[in-house]
Amino acid sequence: MIYHIVSEDYWKGFEGQPAYFSETFDAETFIHCSLEEQIAGVLERYYVGVTGLVLLHIDESKLTSTLLYEPAPHNGELFPHIYGGINREAVVEVTSLS
Repeated sequence: MIYHIVSEDYWKGFEGQPAYFSETFDAETFIHCSLEEQIAGVLERYYVGVTGLVLLHIDESKLTSTLLYEPAPHNGELFPHIYGGINREAVVEVTSLS
């Protein structure tokens, strides 16, 4: 299982769509994800004080896009990156973070 953090409002904009693309996808060409043990650190680094977030639980075995584990520039830790959209079938649960 891998995870993606997104604002609930942005996520809702993809209702009825076959795939989800993050706000930074066009610029970065991939969607940032995390392993379960990386979520707290990502929240601390990038989302302090941000409310209205949800966590997408993604079953990587159901993804139709390419998944690569790549090093983060700040510390070399490997993070999952999805090169393409996240197809709806791969999102098995959505939970609130706030």
